[in-house]
Amino acid sequence: MKVLVFIEQRAGKSKSSALEALTVGARLAGGPADLAAVVIGKGVEGIAAQLKGYGADTVYVVDHAAFEHYNPVSYADAIEAAVKAHGAKVVVGLAAPMTRDVFPRLAARLDGGILTDVTAIEAAGANLQGVKPMYAGKVLAKVETQNAPVTFVSVRPNTFKAENKGTGNAAVSKLEVAPAADSRIKTLEVRKGANERPDLTEAPLIVSGGRAMGSADNFKILGELADVLHATVGASRAAVDSGYASHDMQVGQTGKTVNPNLYIACGISGSIQHMAGMRTSKVIVAVNTDPEAPIFKVATYGIVADLFQAAPIFTTKFKALLEK
Repeated sequence: MKVLVFIEQRAGKSKSSALEALTVGARLAGGPADLAAVVIGKGVEGIAAQLKGYGADTVYVVDHAAFEHYNPVSYADAIEAAVKAHGAKVVVGLAAPMTRDVFPRLAARLDGGILTDVTAIEAAGANLQGVKPMYAGKVLAKVETQNAPVTFVSVRPNTFKAENKGTGNAAVSKLEVAPAADSRIKTLEVRKGANERPDLTEAPLIVSGGRAMGSADNFKILGELADVLHATVGASRAAVDSGYASHDMQVGQTGKTVNPNLYIACGISGSIQHMAGMRTSKVIVAVNTDPEAPIFKVATYGIVADLFQAAPIFTTKFKALLEK
């Protein structure tokens, strides 16, 4: 089965979880010759070297100033060119905002199938079968394509372990793709926040705060803990609506869906909307003064305590452990 993997990049660096998507692609492909990757942007040719050993023999590179910033029209054209060059029957990418935008466009354009946010995927003859969490993770739906000429698959980050098996040469193959001259969408600039921590959707460790934080200034307590753990700071919608945290920190149904190895929830009661975005975390530690808080129903470990007492203890203890 010919498989193409879309490698997302930012400022000339591939997203860390892109290697997870490449690993999924390697499992679906028949061998290195059947697996290829595509990288789009400006000054991105060097990314190919980072992919060596992860199963792809070829890395298609669309490197042009016009592709420096993401644009759904031009990126769709570039991915389509790579699909045709490789003869791909499956296109794999991360379940992230970019693929949520561009993959449906391509599926409609190529009359293909699409499976989104899957946590398991396998070939079933000429079709694909996957598992997709639904209804805030309360249901695991089995999804399948039927006789699609090409299928687009987005995989949930931090679900599949990236594996370097030492196969695939990742040789660069440049594609010349002309930017759409008549595009009605133009990306003029991308403004990035000052936060240098990993994006929530990619972060393996997350420390989140709720309305109980009381103020934006109090989030510094969680920031200190996150710095020790090399984690990312998140927030509930209640904390965001109260002005304690920015929207890009929001975890939940109307925010970001995360799947870290460790999720520490401080002062978060556990509304259905919030748990929809984090209940698939591998380990959940909840800190709340209310022993009846819904968050304890999904927590791996529950601590009935004041977060302003518990968080500094976490920081001190973890720091001592990590310094050994």
